[in-house]
Amino acid sequence: MRKLPTEKGIKGIKIEIKGDRRGGEMPYIKGENRNQITLFPEAVDDYITPDNPVRVIEAFVDSLDMKELGFKRTTPNDVGRPAYDPRDLLKLYLYGYLNRIRSSRKLEAEAGRNVELMWLLKKLKPDFKTIADFRKDNKKAIKNVFKQFNLLCKEWELFGCEVIAVDGSKFRACNSKRNNYNDKKIKRHLKYLDEKISNYLKELDSNDQEEADTHIPSAEEIKKRIEELKKRKAKYQAMQKEMKEKKIDEISTTDPDARLMKVNNNGVDVCYNVQTAIDQKNKLIVDYDVINNAADQGNLYEMAEKAKETLGVEEIKALADKGYYSTSDLKKCEGNKIETYVAKPKNTGSVANPDFHQDRFQYDQEQNIYICPAGQTLYPSRIRKINGVEYQDYKNFRACKQCELKDQCTSSKKGRTISRNLCQELLDEIDKRTQENKELYAQRQMLAEHPFGTIKRIWGYSHFLTKGLESVKTESALSFLAYNLRRAINILGVEEMIRKLTPA
Repeated sequence: MRKLPTEKGIKGIKIEIKGDRRGGEMPYIKGENRNQITLFPEAVDDYITPDNPVRVIEAFVDSLDMKELGFKRTTPNDVGRPAYDPRDLLKLYLYGYLNRIRSSRKLEAEAGRNVELMWLLKKLKPDFKTIADFRKDNKKAIKNVFKQFNLLCKEWELFGCEVIAVDGSKFRACNSKRNNYNDKKIKRHLKYLDEKISNYLKELDSNDQEEADTHIPSAEEIKKRIEELKKRKAKYQAMQKEMKEKKIDEISTTDPDARLMKVNNNGVDVCYNVQTAIDQKNKLIVDYDVINNAADQGNLYEMAEKAKETLGVEEIKALADKGYYSTSDLKKCEGNKIETYVAKPKNTGSVANPDFHQDRFQYDQEQNIYICPAGQTLYPSRIRKINGVEYQDYKNFRACKQCELKDQCTSSKKGRTISRNLCQELLDEIDKRTQENKELYAQRQMLAEHPFGTIKRIWGYSHFLTKGLESVKTESALSFLAYNLRRAINILGVEEMIRKLTPA
């Protein structure tokens, strides 16, 4: 490769090189000289355009009655060092959650270098502990802010108030799988420790210090290791005792409220189950809840009732997936003017052959009998209760004994038993309604996935930073408030929202 001539040139002749090899100008945009005097705008406000979303945060927080919402330190101290105005700290958090900044340390750093935050906080720079303590000390108040904004959304007619989608999603807790224990895991650890202690005791008995090899630990070292193992054993035994006293199946040492749950791709992680009710009109989150139970079953009625209360309506339509299919829950909904559209889970009756699944047995309502795929009649038997729900059994063991298809139908020696829910007529009505309104039900996934997709995948809020059920509820309130605020800005625009939030 040919070298370009230096500044000294060739044979003592000085050559000045400009541009590229083709003699043109430099191909890059050049920055300004750092030592050059620059005339910046005199006011920080000049850096913030009229359509900047940060002005909405300012207008919204300034419109709130902080004392009524329950915030602490709403009245300045008479003595001592002045505290930060809770309005400023709330503005900081709202800005952070809207811009993918949740950590108190990162918020502290941004307050000192971010022009938008300099404008919003009037150049205040609270330290990370002050920021973190604000969220910790105002859990209820922050949740009330979420509700307050939703009341404004209702006033602005951003809610449709007719149809909601209820859905849940798992968010990782601030607790690793390693620090989560159940009875089986504890027993495995205890067995390992007992074996180690036993081996060390045997080694201690056979260890002759005078003839011992230099690599063999001394008696004192062995005794020390045994004591350490006993301490670990005592820790696991204490966990066992706590689980027994509290009647729980597992325990998390970092975040005691978190639980091991199934997540995507059949994996497991220590999580919380976040429940949401999403309005059909603009995909806004009407209300939410956080539970430490992996199952969605049993939460439909509660979420729908919360949505009704927030929206101020007497009746509503609720869409949900098959995970919410619960007899007692659906019964409550139908009795409280909540029209449900829920996918029916497949009922196989634990039979491998699809020709003999329970849904292949025909029910005769007039005679109260079932007709099996082989044409035999199954008659009503005992009524039993399973998980609080009453079922009627139907069977005909005499016919089963003589049936050539018995091996394909059941593994029971006696014969096949069909269990019918005593509320089956109601369930059939819901199933029929869901099937007849497929277009409406098809909206469920679109409505439910939009908030979770935005919050978890686009914003990256797939895990909690705080510990404890109440703390993660507060963190969820900030995430969902930021989501609803962003949706409202996109729908109405910055200037229109400021106009609505500013008193006339």
